[in-house]
Formats: sequence, C-alpha cells, structure tokens
Amino acid sequence: MRNVFENEIPHIHFKDVSFSYPGKKENLIFKCNFSIKQSGFWMVVGKNGSGKSTLLKLINGIIKPKNGIIYSKANIGMVFQNPDHQILMPNCRSELLINVNQNISNYEINKKIEYVLDQVGLNGFEKRPVHTLSGGQKQRLTIACALISNRNFILLDEPTALLDQNNQLKVLKTIKNLTSDHKKPLSALWITHRYEELTYADAVAELKNGFLSRWQEPSKFQNN
Repeated sequence: MRNVFENEIPHIHFKDVSFSYPGKKENLIFKCNFSIKQSGFWMVVGKNGSGKSTLLKLINGIIKPKNGIIYSKANIGMVFQNPDHQILMPNCRSELLINVNQNISNYEINKKIEYVLDQVGLNGFEKRPVHTLSGGQKQRLTIACALISNRNFILLDEPTALLDQNNQLKVLKTIKNLTSDHKKPLSALWITHRYEELTYADAVAELKNGFLSRWQEPSKFQNN
C-alpha cells in the first residue's frame, strides 16, 4: 500500500486547543496555538508536569482536546523515553519486519532494512539480539522502525532521559541528520527538559502554564 504522505511536507496545526484530564478543573493545555509546516528538528522544552507528554498524545490522536481544533496531515511515529517499552522482538531484523506496512517483495524488504539501519548508524546490526544493544542503540532501532514504516513526522518523548552523555549525543545527531535530508522530508518533534539539547534544534518553544511559546531559534531562545 502506498503511503499517501510519502514525499510530502508533514503539517501539524493547533488552534485554541485546551485539554484537562478527568476530575481536574484546571486545563493542563490551555488555548494552545502553533503550527509546524516544514520539515526540520523541532524541540519543546518544559518542566516536569508542564504537559509535554500530553501535547504529544494530542498530536498523535491518543487523546482528544476538550476544546479547539487539531489539524494533521502527517504520518506520525512515536519514540518513547524507554525503548524497552516499545521493542517487542528478539533481534533487530524481526523488530524491523513487524513495522513494514507495505506489501513488497523480500528483496525490497531487505533493501529497506539495510537502508534504515544505515540511516541510524546501525550498519551490520540486522542479526544482533536486542538484549546486546546499548540504550542508545535501542533508541536508534526504534527510530529505524519509524522510518521503515514510512513515518514522516516522529514524536520523541524525552528519548535521552535514560541515556548516558555518549548515547545522548548519538541519538541527537541521528535525528539531526535525518531531518536535514531535504530529499526526503522528515520532521521530528523532540520533548526535553535538558536545555543543552536545544542547540541541535532548528526551532524551540517552551510549554509553560498550559501555553506554548512562539517558535524561536535556539540561540535567541537561550538568551531570553
């Protein structure tokens, strides 16, 4: 089945979106307005409990807004904080295979597996057992799974929170490289509370008191 969003710029738009969890009077997200209309590496920073994960769930359609409109023209994939909660199969190839959502030949499948592993810096890892991978390698495998299923908009919920600095940088650089490839439009929305990660972003916004600030260049954001 052909991906209807293939080679299209992903587009997400929020208009006056509010959300509160059942039993809560206050809105965790309140009259939130923002748009992502071009490929790139977008980051949202905010303190714990500010609603960052809730924002991703709204984008992904896991939860529905109480008020407002969410428009999405994107093939969305998700990368969670803990890859062990996401990876199901015993080795890299089998994990990638369950994410192939097209009816294609074995030859084409093998080429796609080789391609996506190369894209995330896991060349030659096809037969590697998952339990032998580092935390950073597992996160890059989950990114490869999103790529092989033709996602063009990847949501990443604090994907480096459980990683050491070395693996943190590898995952950051993987997403930066993927979103910088203009031949195949890809957007990533990265949620973080680590301000040192913002330098890798094309644009940064802060979620605070239910509001998302306007998008800014990382250098200008840090000077606020």
